[in-house]
Amino acid sequence: MKVLLVEDDRTIAAGLEYSLQQEEYETILCHDADSAKRVIKNQLEEIDLCLFDLSLPDGSGYELCEMVKKQGDKPVIFLTAFDDEVNVVMGLDMGADDYITKPFRVRELISRIKSVMRRYLKHTPKAKPYIDIENVRINTQEGKVYKNGEEVLLTALEYRLLLIFANHQGQVLTRAQLLERIWDVAGDFVNDNTLTVYIKRLREKLEDQPQSPSIIKTVRGLGYKAGN
Repeated sequence: MKVLLVEDDRTIAAGLEYSLQQEEYETILCHDADSAKRVIKNQLEEIDLCLFDLSLPDGSGYELCEMVKKQGDKPVIFLTAFDDEVNVVMGLDMGADDYITKPFRVRELISRIKSVMRRYLKHTPKAKPYIDIENVRINTQEGKVYKNGEEVLLTALEYRLLLIFANHQGQVLTRAQLLERIWDVAGDFVNDNTLTVYIKRLREKLEDQPQSPSIIKTVRGLGYKAGN
């Protein structure tokens, strides 16, 4: 999921961007209205949600929200230091989906984002509930994996690792990138050697020929790639 974050306070922006990326959101960061307008004009189609600071050095989140809503139906959450009713009502009247008042906890913001996205997904055509990589199908709604129609039992961490590959098909992922995106559900640290073990296990369970993999390929000197 890709988030457009517009926040002029660079310290706050950096912290928010880091927190969003830790939740595996992709981010596009802008510090002023002018750069945000260029992104909205050229990249809105690939953006899933917008986070707009209300007060910007060269404009306001209101005008950005209006621009987004005219160009496409994308969810907008305002970040505001003002908690008075007039500002809140004005933002909601312009089409904003929610607002959060500074200072706020990151977990509260993530919760608001998820809530807004759930509401949007209810009113948009459902995406395919599965992802295919060759003869392997991942049912993302059920959290199950099938090979040639037969269910393959994976551990929670194996499933999560496979899902990372499935969501980045055709893209080379370095070991560092994989380690950043994965964590042990038991709370234990996942190190480089552990990653090697889990990739080996996935290949043994999913590949027709684990020694010559076609689903999770090794890109020598770089990392791994799923699919073509």
